[in-house]
Amino acid sequence: MAEADTTKSLSGLLNGIAQNVYYNNDEITEELLKNELYPDLTQEEFHAHHEKVKGLLKSIAMADMDQAQLEAFLTAQTKKQGGGGVSAEQAAVLSRFWKSHRARVRESLLRQSRWEPALRSLKWRVDLQTSSSRGETTNSAVALVELELGRAGQVSEFMCLEFDETSVHQVLKKMADIQDSIDSFVHSS
Repeated sequence: MAEADTTKSLSGLLNGIAQNVYYNNDEITEELLKNELYPDLTQEEFHAHHEKVKGLLKSIAMADMDQAQLEAFLTAQTKKQGGGGVSAEQAAVLSRFWKSHRARVRESLLRQSRWEPALRSLKWRVDLQTSSSRGETTNSAVALVELELGRAGQVSEFMCLEFDETSVHQVLKKMADIQDSIDSFVHSS
């Protein structure tokens, strides 16, 4: 295979692995990548190459390597003996790929690591209640809080909370306690 074809095939393989592993595109299969990018390799040869490239990409992604870390990692890979490493051309392709895909892969890994619903938005307001349902004058403040909770790709759930002045003070006290715990943990490390 010519050098240009080799770099194009490796670039395509990296994109295909990223599509399947990080961007949840199930249409990109190992078989499709072999047939489109490496038709001359046997299934066993391609599988070994695919797993090697996938392993390199996972190592780079899990460490969220910056450019200096990536360069050191790829330099070490090019110096490996016995076919376990990569050539200088392959290292250049990996470097270009990571430079253009780092942010998207990182976002994908973050999305995949969240198990619980996340807070998507918080809206609040304070209403002044001037009279009760019985016609009595009250002039009390009520805080209304709307939380939007959800997972990526799913419909949000909304939670509405109503607080009187005492409840607001209790929540603020709990938040202060949480902040004190975080501060003591961070400063003790």
